[in-house]
Amino acid sequence: MGCALSGAKSALWISLLHGFLFIIAGSGTEAPLDDSTADVSSRRFRAEFLQEWQGSTDAPYFDPSTPRNITGLVGHPVRLLCRVKNLQNRTVSWVRHRDIHLLTVGRYTYTSDQRFEAQHKPRSEEWALRIRSPQRRDSGQYECQISTTPPVGHAVFLNIVEPETTISSGSELFIQAGSTINLTCTVRHTPEPPSSITWTHGEQVINFDSARGGISLVTEKGLKSTSRLLIQRARGADAGLYTCGPNNAPPASTRVHVLSGEHPAAMQQGCAKSSLDRMLSISYCILSLFLLRKPSFNFQFGT
Repeated sequence: MGCALSGAKSALWISLLHGFLFIIAGSGTEAPLDDSTADVSSRRFRAEFLQEWQGSTDAPYFDPSTPRNITGLVGHPVRLLCRVKNLQNRTVSWVRHRDIHLLTVGRYTYTSDQRFEAQHKPRSEEWALRIRSPQRRDSGQYECQISTTPPVGHAVFLNIVEPETTISSGSELFIQAGSTINLTCTVRHTPEPPSSITWTHGEQVINFDSARGGISLVTEKGLKSTSRLLIQRARGADAGLYTCGPNNAPPASTRVHVLSGEHPAAMQQGCAKSSLDRMLSISYCILSLFLLRKPSFNFQFGT
């Protein structure tokens, strides 16, 4: 193995020496070579040099097992990592693709944004880019590069998310009186499962032990936490704004309408408006077809 490495290095130095001798010899002649001859020799030298380097058995390379997709939370430190094998005297840098901005070179940080930091332990294969307090705008592609000729890179895609709360019914829910109000609240992208999820009706916290009865709650906590509120035998007093409020994520609300046989006035107006819009659209289509099929008349006036 040692002999092979020594041989490859010797061949590389010979190629370099050959190129330098060619340049010196060309500059010392009184009758310089024409442009085509110099261009062919230059391209041959570059091709031989690059082929020799790429075929070298001691070239640095990336550990393919390093993760390429990282998800982080807004405001919580995130770490992008690449592992480089057989680095030797090469340098590792981190570049942000969005603006082709050089962030780090080796163990040094080359950006004025103090949220970015180069991390590397001596004699370690790991080269990390740490982002303190990341924001949504930091999402995108980053690249870990080795200073070879040409440079080689390992792309890492970063996605910064914020905690969010949603209610499956959307912004409004219409149900018939006597049926069950079923509201499911989902909490995502929190650093840890919420320790508490509070439901309110209007400005009052829902009391599951109230005299009304028929109110139950089922909560499951994990990477995605859910809280399901069930109110049986819905009546008019149960209508209103319901809010799901986890302790570590923004709240979400929905308005419940309890119908007693007839649609409320707001729904009637909405339906009437929709019916009128449909009638106008149909009338317009019929009129357009009539005008297209109507024969045209050409009038000629004699002189």
